[in-house]
Amino acid sequence: MPLSAVVADVATGVVLALRGGGDPYALSRVLPQGDPLAPAAIRVLGADALAPYALDHRSAPAGADDETVVRQALAAYPPGPDASEVSVWTYRGLIEASRALLPGDPGDADRAWPQAPRATAAWITTDPWPKLAFRASQLAALALPGLAPDLADGLAARTDDLARGFVRAVRRRDWLQAAGLGRWLARLPHVPPTLGLDSGLVFVQQMSDGDARVALHVVAARQFYGRGG
Repeated sequence: MPLSAVVADVATGVVLALRGGGDPYALSRVLPQGDPLAPAAIRVLGADALAPYALDHRSAPAGADDETVVRQALAAYPPGPDASEVSVWTYRGLIEASRALLPGDPGDADRAWPQAPRATAAWITTDPWPKLAFRASQLAALALPGLAPDLADGLAARTDDLARGFVRAVRRRDWLQAAGLGRWLARLPHVPPTLGLDSGLVFVQQMSDGDARVALHVVAARQFYGRGG
């Protein structure tokens, strides 16, 4: 099974859990057992692999098996010295989410989470809006409540540029980028009412032909921030 299929399967499990359907969510159960690509799929989805545990009404707590598979992903795919800002931020976001949502004991050195790498944010103020929109969409998993507050504050100062990026992505039929940007806009204050974010997110999901990652962003925007219908 290719990595894209494994990622889609895990994303589908996250979507079902966020919607409140199916069995209680456990990351270790939605991963294909024994598949060597499982850690890579967690690395691709980043903090979103743990998103159901961020719901106030989650029906089951995270367990030790989830902790194990996330640790495997963090150990297998750390950002290298030449890693992109997106790679560093997504790795950092997975660590932040793991500390907040998984049962690791901060007092136990053997169960402490890795030190989060330093992630710079100068690009938020210097990037032209098309490049900013592209990067922000790749970091949509960090739009979970409480994650990356400095990143969210920086993006809030460029809300209008993210809105422009959202419109451009819809016009270009880049549904994944549009969904990621819409999710960030759902978290940020002062989104222009003229953008039509709620109907826009519904449209993006309808047009995405069942793309599981698009659905994840749209459902997360709805469940955590009440946007998107």
